[in-house]
Amino acid sequence: MNRVNYQRELDSLLEQIREENVRNNRPARLFLHSCCAPCSTYVLEYLSDYFEITDFFYNPNIEPEEEYLFRESELKRLISEMDTIYPVRFISGRYDPAEYYNAVRGLEHIREGGERCFACYRLRMEEAARLARDGGYDYFTTTLSISPLKNADKINEIGQKLESIYQVKHLPSDFKKRGGYLRSTELSKQYGLYRQDYCGCIFSKREREEAKNASRTSQNG
Repeated sequence: MNRVNYQRELDSLLEQIREENVRNNRPARLFLHSCCAPCSTYVLEYLSDYFEITDFFYNPNIEPEEEYLFRESELKRLISEMDTIYPVRFISGRYDPAEYYNAVRGLEHIREGGERCFACYRLRMEEAARLARDGGYDYFTTTLSISPLKNADKINEIGQKLESIYQVKHLPSDFKKRGGYLRSTELSKQYGLYRQDYCGCIFSKREREEAKNASRTSQNG
């Protein structure tokens, strides 16, 4: 089966959006779910040439709360320091880890990158789609696809389903492509951003700690 080239789809769509912006004498409005500041760097740099963006931090999967609050503050700082053609506005979602645990109930044993993660994508993207619809936005999307560890096919599949449910257009993406992930690491260094070593949930944190411990044991032989 041929894989969809989401970057090519986005290229074509952005050219149309640029032309529409000129005709309408205003930028299109994008509701962007962001998982953290490092993942948002390149996406904001890239898309703010085409959109007036509302950056939405909704990540009830992140634990502990101190980690959540620090990631939130880093994203606020990034937005305040970036120079963009069109404005970027920040809003924060509610922080209720119970929403995450309800979404992944029965999937706790599945390792990172599988169905548990897909349920987490859906939870966060659905909240973004709902608010994008309620706010009259032209598009919604998420920064998640910039990570090499995230499944872009699944992210876009979820986005397309939510588009049909909420009647707001999903912006296709595979932001890691065309050097996007590398650029995000460069920008993270430029802005001095905190780069976490686990996705956010307690399960990914445990897996990362297990991997570290296994590496130490192997090195100590």
